[in-house]
Amino acid sequence: MKKTIATVALASTAFASLSFSGISQAQDTIRFGMEATYPPFEFFNEQNELTGFDVELANAICAELDATCEFNNQPFDSLIPGLKFRRFDAVISGMDITPKRLEQVAFTQPYYENSAIFVAGINSDVKEAKDLKGKTVGVQNGSTHQAYLIDKLEKQGVKIRPYDSYQNALLDMTNGRVDAVFADTAVAREWLVQQGKDQYQSVGEEVKDANYFGIGMGIAARQGGPLVEKLNTALSQVKESGVYQQLHAKYFNSAQVR
Repeated sequence: MKKTIATVALASTAFASLSFSGISQAQDTIRFGMEATYPPFEFFNEQNELTGFDVELANAICAELDATCEFNNQPFDSLIPGLKFRRFDAVISGMDITPKRLEQVAFTQPYYENSAIFVAGINSDVKEAKDLKGKTVGVQNGSTHQAYLIDKLEKQGVKIRPYDSYQNALLDMTNGRVDAVFADTAVAREWLVQQGKDQYQSVGEEVKDANYFGIGMGIAARQGGPLVEKLNTALSQVKESGVYQQLHAKYFNSAQVR
């Protein structure tokens, strides 16, 4: 019988450093790191249960590998360091596959094609990216979106304010502390559908730049280990079975607005 029960570790404190060859010592548990304030990819629902596209996809992958998923909730900018220090075995957290990250970790094949958009108030004077000059834009600290803003827009007079999560950046926008937020398209659209559709909208065209947002989102693992190949095989099986398509429809079709 395949094991699909997920265990959530809520503490963000450091975990004991152990020696793993790919999957953890028991060989039937894969410990995933993620930052769980990123709907629709990972978030806590009204019952305080960890869920989302990445969570269900990871569980489907674990089922193919006859393994149990364990999820560790960590700040996004600590995920790659935590992976390298063996605090978990892999990272699935809406993470873009980029050349810079590939220098530190290995990635599976892409499992989601990514882009980014700006979100601003419907009644604001920000209608496209060029209108952001002199404005303050919220973004998640340590993200590829932050790097893009620093390299492309900061020199044009855009002020960048980093946050520990996109949800806090979006909250500050509703409180008037930032003029716009730059985020993953799926995340921004999910927020618009759930909370901001009457007062906020996406601004300009979707941003697709492989130098920053890579070739899509992937599952990260340590370089040189066997786990990436196992995850790739299981991911292919999840796609072939139709489970991936069901999860994609569940989490993204309803967010395609504006």
